[in-house]
Amino acid sequence: MSKCIIPPGKSQGQEQIETFQVSESNNFTKILLLDFEGDIILHTKEIFMNRFEKISNRIDFFRDEMINMQIKLCSIPAISPLSGGEGEAKKAEILINFLNKNGFQDIDIIKAPDLDVPVGYRPNILAIYKGKNSSKTIWIMTHMDVVPAGELSLWRGNPFKAWIEEGKIYGRGVEDNQQDMVASLYTLKAFQSEEIKPNYDVGIALFADEETGSEKGIQYVLQNSNPFRKKDLIIVPDAGNSEGTMIEVAEKSILWLKFTTLGKQAHGSTPEKGVNSFKVASFLITEFNKLYETFNEKDQLFDPPISTFEPTKKEPNVPNINTIPGEDVFYMDSRILPKYTIEEVEAKIKQITDKIEKTFNVKINYEEVQKTSVVQPTSPEAPVVQALKRAVKKIYKKEAKPTGIGGGTVAALFRRENFEASCWSKIDETAHQPNEYCIIDNMIGDARVFAHIFLQD
Repeated sequence: MSKCIIPPGKSQGQEQIETFQVSESNNFTKILLLDFEGDIILHTKEIFMNRFEKISNRIDFFRDEMINMQIKLCSIPAISPLSGGEGEAKKAEILINFLNKNGFQDIDIIKAPDLDVPVGYRPNILAIYKGKNSSKTIWIMTHMDVVPAGELSLWRGNPFKAWIEEGKIYGRGVEDNQQDMVASLYTLKAFQSEEIKPNYDVGIALFADEETGSEKGIQYVLQNSNPFRKKDLIIVPDAGNSEGTMIEVAEKSILWLKFTTLGKQAHGSTPEKGVNSFKVASFLITEFNKLYETFNEKDQLFDPPISTFEPTKKEPNVPNINTIPGEDVFYMDSRILPKYTIEEVEAKIKQITDKIEKTFNVKINYEEVQKTSVVQPTSPEAPVVQALKRAVKKIYKKEAKPTGIGGGTVAALFRRENFEASCWSKIDETAHQPNEYCIIDNMIGDARVFAHIFLQD
C-alpha cells in the first residue's frame, strides 16, 4: 500500500473505511478498500478508478472548502467605483494567495490604472496551471466585480454575509460570477492534490470591471498584453440556464436610444393651448411596434429567435397631475439579429420619428446611449463548443446545444479579436436580483465539467 489518495471515509461507530492506491497504469488506478473495526479488517475490495473519477471524488471532498471560499469572497464587496465601490483589489489578494498555494505558475497581475479606487488600479489576474502539453491553453474566464446589493429590504439577510439555505448559498455575487470562479479554482486544486496533470495547460483569467463595461478589465488586457492564442479554448461561464444545456456562441446587436419629445406645457384644463409631449411620445411608442413587422425574420439559433424593440425606462415629466407636459423622455432597448444592421434599424426609426413630428407639429430628438454591432459568432463546430458538449453530456446527462442570446457578454470582446469563445454554466440566472443564490450542486457539477474538459484529448 503505497499512498492514501483520498482521506479516510466517514466513521460509523467503530467501523471505518480507508482507501489506498496500490498501483497505477494506463490512466487507471487500482484502489484497495479496507473495511475494518479496530485493528480487525472485516472486508477488502479492489476497484479501478480512472483519472476523471479520482478528480471527481476529490472535488466532492472539497465541497465544504468551496462553500467557505464563497462566503469569504462574498464578504468583500468588489464593486466598481462607478457604482460607489472600491474595486476588486481586496478580493484579488485572496485569489492570488490561493493561486500561489495551489500549483499555479506564471501568475501575472495586469493593473488597469484607475484613480477612482484607493489602490489606483483595477487588478486583472492571469495564471497558468501546467499540463502535459503546452501547444494550447484551456482558459476559464470569470470576473471578480459584483453589482451593488440594491434595495436591502428585499433581501432576507445581509447580501455581503452569505448564508446557506436548502442546498443554496445566498449573497451578492455568489452566482455572478463566483459559482464558476470557485468551481474552476478547486478543479485545479483537485488536480494538484491527486498529482494528475491536465492534458493541456489551463489558464485562469480573473478580470475586473465586467459589470460596468470591461474597459478596466478584459478590454484593457486585450489591448495591453497578448496571453491568448487562436487555438486556445476560451470558456466564459457567465451565461447559461438551469439545465446546463445552453452554450452561448452568438449575440444580437444592441441599440439603446433616448427619445426626447418637445411639446408645449399648458394647464390640464386647457390642453388646446399646449402640445402634450407625453401623448406624442405614446403615439411614437405605438408606431415603434411596427419595427417588429419590418424586421420580422427569425433565426432559431437565438432565444427568442426574433429581433426585439422595447420601450423601457421612462423619466418623470411634470410633478403634478393638472399640467400638460411640454417635455417627455423615454428610452428604447433594441436587440437586433445578425441578418440586420443597426443602420437599417436606425433608418426606419428616423422614418417613424419624422412622421410623428409632422403629424403633431413637434420636435423629437433622439440619441444613442449604447450601440454595439454584432460580431462574428463562434462556430457551433468550434473545439470549445464540442468540448463543452462532451463534458455536459458526461456530467449532467444532457445534450447541450449552441445558442444565441440577446444579452451582451464579454465573450463578444474575444470574438471581436477573432478568438473562438463560448459562454456556459449551469445557473438559475439570479444575477443582480435580491437574494441572489448559487445552487451548491451546480458549483460542484460545473467543477466536474471543467475537469472533464481538462482531461479531453
